[in-house]
Amino acid sequence: MELPEFAPGLNARVELTVTDADTAQSIGSGDVPVLATPRVLALAEAATVAATARQIPGGITTVGTRATVEHRAPTPVGRKVLAHARLVGVDGRKLLFHVEVRDGETVVAEVHVERTVLDRTRFIARALGD
Repeated sequence: MELPEFAPGLNARVELTVTDADTAQSIGSGDVPVLATPRVLALAEAATVAATARQIPGGITTVGTRATVEHRAPTPVGRKVLAHARLVGVDGRKLLFHVEVRDGETVVAEVHVERTVLDRTRFIARALGD
């Protein structure tokens, strides 16, 4: 497998308007009607995938292997949050991202995500036990 070239600074943004389905109450991660931490993590990972999407050749993918989330501020239903992912390091097949999630000027969360570059077909075969 030939690894694509990833350079620190690669970035992407994704946004989400918080709905009832995104809340801690709905997901089961708490009992409050605000953006759930698992949803923050999913949004951060989506931003990291978007950052690498243009540079990944067919047959190659990345998978999340580690994440740390610091969820700092609540976001109510109806508000829009923006996740900005930036590649901060490359270590062989590991890609290290810093993601900042904002609601306007408020930093809602900071997430560090590690993704690993791998052969998509082999990964799926291994996952299915083939």
